[in-house]
This record gives sequence, C-alpha cells and structure tokens, in this order.
Amino acid sequence: MTLSTGEKVAPPKYLAQYAKKLRLAQKALSRKQKGSNNRYKARLKLARVHQKVSNCRRDRLHKLTTRLIRENQTIVAETLAVKNMIRNSKLAKAISDASWGELLRQLEYKAQWYGRTLIQVDRWFPSSKTCSNCGHTLAHLPLSVREWECPLCHARHDRDINSACTLLAVGHTVSACGAFALAARSANVRPKPSRVAAVAMKQEPKS
Repeated sequence: MTLSTGEKVAPPKYLAQYAKKLRLAQKALSRKQKGSNNRYKARLKLARVHQKVSNCRRDRLHKLTTRLIRENQTIVAETLAVKNMIRNSKLAKAISDASWGELLRQLEYKAQWYGRTLIQVDRWFPSSKTCSNCGHTLAHLPLSVREWECPLCHARHDRDINSACTLLAVGHTVSACGAFALAARSANVRPKPSRVAAVAMKQEPKS
C-alpha cells in the first residue's frame, strides 16, 4: 500500500514467515491414519498455525487502518474487485495474504465510528497512468514499469506514489461535488482540521 505522502507500507507476508511450520504440520497430518486420534491431534495443530497467521494479519490491518482513520479526516481509495484479481494464479497468493478486501472493510466501518469520510474511486479510473502534475493520461503503462516520465510536463513519477497523488486530487473533487462518495459522519464528533490521505494498493510484478 502506498500513501499520497510517499510512504509505502510493505506487505508483511505472514504466509511466507510461517511457510515452514505450515508445511511440516501439513506433512505430519498427511501421514496419520484417517479416523485415528493422532490424525485429529495433527489436524488441530495445523489449524492452530493457520489461526496464528490469520491473527497476525488481522492485528496488523487493525493497527494500520486505525492509524489512517485517526490521522485523517478524509480517506480516498480505489475500489478493488479482489475476487476477480485472485483468479490470476501468479498473484492470487500475494493478494490474499495482503487482505485488500479486509483492509477496505475495516476502513469503511471505522470511518463511521470516528466520523470520517471514505471516498472510493472507481477501479477503472487510470490513476497509475495519469500524471499527478499536469493530468496527462498515458495510453499504455505495463505493470512492470515502476517509474515513468510524463511526455508533456516531463515530470518523473514513481508509479504507486503518482497513483496515490492522483487519487488524492480526485478525492478533493469528489469531496467538493459530493458525488460517488461514501460518507460516514457522526453528530457527536467535533470537527477537526481537514486532512486527506489517498491510498493506492498495487500489486508488485513477479520478478
């Protein structure tokens, strides 16, 4: 995940961290006789490792989303068709481990809790291909290209940071117009000085 401030939040990759334990637990389970008490114990051991991975992932997401909600009045993010994205066999494991869908879900209900505004920009908006400096949109930008130069204003962009900055500009427009916004405000929350953060969630290419 990349913020409009230039901060990049790397995926924790908990599946990779616990890959050895998962492999050994799964291997031990496969060796046990079906219906035996030892197989039942091995299944519980494997389930505990999976639960550990899930708890670590959820804890990190809660800390990250709470921080974003508390630090900003408005958050702009792209809508993501995660179910469609994980159909790509090369990216499915990394996308599932990053839990983009859960991140957006937490942002949405926490925005209601804290009286913040969550704006979700359509996923077809070309945020990566649009220059955040002059607004020029490239015709084509492969996923493998991580940095590019605008042919009009000659500004050099990091792909993900440019995407977040473009989303920030769109968020300001949507906030002013009031269209396509998912607003969540609470009457008992005192207004604070407006701060806006744009979030771009992008998949790194396979090396």
